[in-house]
Amino acid sequence: MNSGITYRKSGVDIEKAEKSLRDLKSLIESTHNQHVLKPIGAFGGFFEFPLHEYRHPVLVASTDGVGTKLMIAVMMNHHETVGQDLVNHCINDIAVCGATPLFFLDYYACGKLDPQVYHQVITGFVQACREAKLPLIGGETAEMPDMYGEKDYDLAGTIVGVVEKERIIDGQSIREGDVILGVASSGLHTNGYSLARRVLLSRYSVQDHIPELGNTLGEELLKVHINYYPIIRELQEHFRIKGLAHITGGGLVKNTARVVPQGLQPEFHWDSWPVPPIFRFIQKIGKVPEEDMRQTFNLGIGLTMIAEESEAEKILHHFQHHPLPFYRIGEIRPLEHHQTNNN
Repeated sequence: MNSGITYRKSGVDIEKAEKSLRDLKSLIESTHNQHVLKPIGAFGGFFEFPLHEYRHPVLVASTDGVGTKLMIAVMMNHHETVGQDLVNHCINDIAVCGATPLFFLDYYACGKLDPQVYHQVITGFVQACREAKLPLIGGETAEMPDMYGEKDYDLAGTIVGVVEKERIIDGQSIREGDVILGVASSGLHTNGYSLARRVLLSRYSVQDHIPELGNTLGEELLKVHINYYPIIRELQEHFRIKGLAHITGGGLVKNTARVVPQGLQPEFHWDSWPVPPIFRFIQKIGKVPEEDMRQTFNLGIGLTMIAEESEAEKILHHFQHHPLPFYRIGEIRPLEHHQTNNN
């Protein structure tokens, strides 16, 4: 009898991983379109670029993760939403550049592959990809028992999109006096969870119902990161948008400043939109300074856009009945101009 050490005994079960992927193959391939040339399982994902649709195509790519929001998913044993978070986050990052998403790839790493958890996560990927008409053309599943705890896993996603060179949204036409509009977020999205966990989980369980929030803490913290691509497409079709920013780590100021030309800065009126209760709850429980709140969280604004005054008024009127509220939240000022409205 052979009592030697095998790969399975080392903690990596290749057969289980292969079976889990086979069981999900048809689900994943349901996201494919006519541009995807090969089924899941090849060494690479094959995507036939629709060259005839573009004159001067520029590829736009981004890679991101979900961060420690995954720890809330593990505590709740609820894993579908983090897959949606990852896809939507990646879509937003390239959409604010003016890009149309082409395809998505995922990376799933874990200490021990749990087929049920794996299935939930991939189902989340598929749901978000279907909603965005975005093919999931490949990925990687890695079981690493000495790297992660038995129930731990990590996610990363890569997205590739395309934009006509002359339609890149880069903020270079932004001028002093331009207006900043904001679109509501669903909550924390995928940023600030290290601070949120440190504050909230020292006093509450994810199962605790919080009256101020209207649901359990875990349900509040797992709200899905919004996909703003449909809004961005509508903006591109009907309005002259000078700049767009996806509000992630770094908050409103730093992310919006990334698209503002040198010598200018965004100035926000911090009392011009309703801040969702989760943020003030974190601030109250943790006695978090206002400056830290502004640099860590989106504070209820997930997307900002910059346009001339007249165009901004048209945008607000056009979207006045949209399910996601739009707000006028600031202006573009010279860099030396100091913000005075800190209410």
